[in-house]
Amino acid sequence: MASSQAPTVQVDLEGRLERVATGKVRDLYAIDDQTLLFVASDRISAYDVILLNGIPQKGALLTLLSAHWFRFLSSAIPSLRTHFKTLELPASLRQSPELVKRLQHRSMQVRRFPPDHIFPIEAIVRGYITGSGWKEYSEKGTVHGIEMPEGLRESERLQQAVYTPSTKAELGGKDENINPDQARQILQERYGKDRGARYAQRVEELALEIYSRARDYAVERGIIIADTKFEFGLDAEADEVVLVDEVLTPDSSRFWPAATYEVGRSQDSFDKQYLRDWLTSNGLKGKQGVEMPPEVLEKTAAKYREAFEKLVGRKWDEALASSAQC
Repeated sequence: MASSQAPTVQVDLEGRLERVATGKVRDLYAIDDQTLLFVASDRISAYDVILLNGIPQKGALLTLLSAHWFRFLSSAIPSLRTHFKTLELPASLRQSPELVKRLQHRSMQVRRFPPDHIFPIEAIVRGYITGSGWKEYSEKGTVHGIEMPEGLRESERLQQAVYTPSTKAELGGKDENINPDQARQILQERYGKDRGARYAQRVEELALEIYSRARDYAVERGIIIADTKFEFGLDAEADEVVLVDEVLTPDSSRFWPAATYEVGRSQDSFDKQYLRDWLTSNGLKGKQGVEMPPEVLEKTAAKYREAFEKLVGRKWDEALASSAQC
């Protein structure tokens, strides 16, 4: 993640695979009926808006860190099913040295599910009271409409992690905070009363268990996972809920340094919070067409890199150079 390298904000596979979807960060390509290629660009978004410039190698970092977590979680939670297959590029792309150079590390093959089998909710888990949760609590004593204990202080660890889902907006839209009952209703509308309720319960159970396992793992390595969001889909043939998308990255999580954690104030972070703070302080929150200045880009990149190295246990340059790819 060095500023001397140009960021990959647009992905070009030279027509070798069909692009089936584009997100804020990732482009999805069809390998076959069973498999997709997830390619993470270096784009970065904040407050649901994509900035004009990206962070070099950020997509590679997100991909390698997600792969690390998928492997850890599959081992730690035997009942968990994920969409992750491999970091290897498909044969059709390996024939081009230029494409290999462009896509290596930032691509992973995943199981393919029909669009209507990707749940239209984001499974957010909060272990600490911060961010929009702290704002709502300060005003109403609730988080996503859920009553919370009295007397909580900013950044305080909750006695039990709380499942606080949101809607999943289309590209360019804004997610909406909802409570677990509303999330269940959304899935019931799509899959029917009984199946929808069962899937909603499973999503909540898995999200809380994944967070718990990851929180304990991370704090031993000097990082507090204050909150995070997961996405899930449905393997209709097996009737199983599956963890999809990225997982436990600085893009999808709020990471704090454990060494400087202190209740009663906002925390330093290893995620996008530095960028969010810069946008807010400059009156740019939610505005289109914003470009990060070099110092904000470098600081954000450094925080992402430090989080990766703490969680994975190896230097970033070593991870890039390794054929094992973490």
